[in-house]
Amino acid sequence: MEKAEIGLIGLGVMGSNLALNIAEKGHAVAVFNRTTARTGAFFEAAGDLRKMIVPCTTLTELTKSIRPPRPIILMVPAGPVVDEQIAALREELSSGDIIIDAGNANFRDTVRRFAELENSGLTFIGMGVSGGEEGARHGPSIMIGSTEEAYARVEKILLDISAKYEGEPCAARLGPNGAGHFVKTIHNGIEYADMQMIADIYGVLRDGLGMKPDEIGAVFAEWNKGRLNSYLIEITAAVLGVTDQKTGQPIVDVILDRAGQKGTGKWSAIEAQTLGVSATAIEAAVSARILSSLKDERLAAQQAYGGGRFAKFEGDRGAVLRDLELALFAGKIAAYAQGFAVMDAASREFGWNLPMPTIAKIWRAGCIIRSQFLGTLAEAFEESENLANLLMAPAFVGMMGQAHPSLRRIVARAAEAGLPMPALSSALAYFDLYRQGRGTSNLIQAQRDYFGAHGFERIDSKGAFHGPWAGGG
Repeated sequence: MEKAEIGLIGLGVMGSNLALNIAEKGHAVAVFNRTTARTGAFFEAAGDLRKMIVPCTTLTELTKSIRPPRPIILMVPAGPVVDEQIAALREELSSGDIIIDAGNANFRDTVRRFAELENSGLTFIGMGVSGGEEGARHGPSIMIGSTEEAYARVEKILLDISAKYEGEPCAARLGPNGAGHFVKTIHNGIEYADMQMIADIYGVLRDGLGMKPDEIGAVFAEWNKGRLNSYLIEITAAVLGVTDQKTGQPIVDVILDRAGQKGTGKWSAIEAQTLGVSATAIEAAVSARILSSLKDERLAAQQAYGGGRFAKFEGDRGAVLRDLELALFAGKIAAYAQGFAVMDAASREFGWNLPMPTIAKIWRAGCIIRSQFLGTLAEAFEESENLANLLMAPAFVGMMGQAHPSLRRIVARAAEAGLPMPALSSALAYFDLYRQGRGTSNLIQAQRDYFGAHGFERIDSKGAFHGPWAGGG
């Protein structure tokens, strides 16, 4: 075999599947794993694709097996392990070679790594990859931050292995340094919000309407045929129909209600706050996962406050289901509006010039939040380059106008019934605050001036003013 076109380090689930994807698309790939036995097992299991794979037992062997300039993908845990691997590679690589971090990195680490390698002769790419195990194997959505020169070296490979939407690759260079990993972070923040909103609705169907998992699954399957068509709705319907082999019960009923998280959702909420952008649905979803981890405290609180008993949703079930569908759709619009607003702020803050229509397009396939309305979202940004917020796009004004009354009814009824809706209620509050021309922050400004002499603006004069307070703190 001639030299490989690209290398890959880290043959865990994601790394192994990405390597097979690269090989299957006709690109020779050299692979290395710190545990040599795993490299051998991976190669033996690769079947007919072995002819496109070069198994390596050392970093020296890996680098010698790749055609210069040598791009090497790191599929290792985010954090210190990446820095350790970069340090080891610097001893082996030459000027012009490219290190590609394809993990769920904090974009600030990616920016730092770019800076640290700037005068070393080596190039760095921060690459967000979404789609999980299946996406890695058959086509993920790929979000790239790099120089144009580095991207040119790997462009064909990345486009080939990416998911395709109507033949269009779901991969793109989105900007320099940390741009790709930042976009992936916000993708995951939207994912958190989307998942929590689905869970909010599931709670109403289960506890407010008394429906069984298979009945709820059928509802989600029906919704997946319409405006809510998306990967997350599809898999929600699927998991609700699965039976636990051990107990014979629906598997969702034997899963402990304690959600895990790996950090990207939290990072998206932190960055929204840092950039001064309201992302209430994302923040609420992160907070809900944190509360879910407090299982013992929640059980004690249920006993103390008499929780766990919910008033049933009365009335025509068909009407309630229609409201639930539209409520979820309205919440989804708000979450995407928040996520894209955070990306817009970051684009301006860091000088990235993020292409919003392109981001929407590369999310249409491969990634976890892929959904049918991303095409409409891309069109909205294409029609207005200076769109302040997705909620102001004409198409979304129409959709939200139709859907938000249902969101309001469902949130109100859930509150009366004692059913928590953290993400959907936060989305509704965001929408109502956003569309209120005269809000209530005038009172907050008066309070701030009273106790801290922070000053305020007037509606009838320019400049900063103080109130005629007597004895402010």
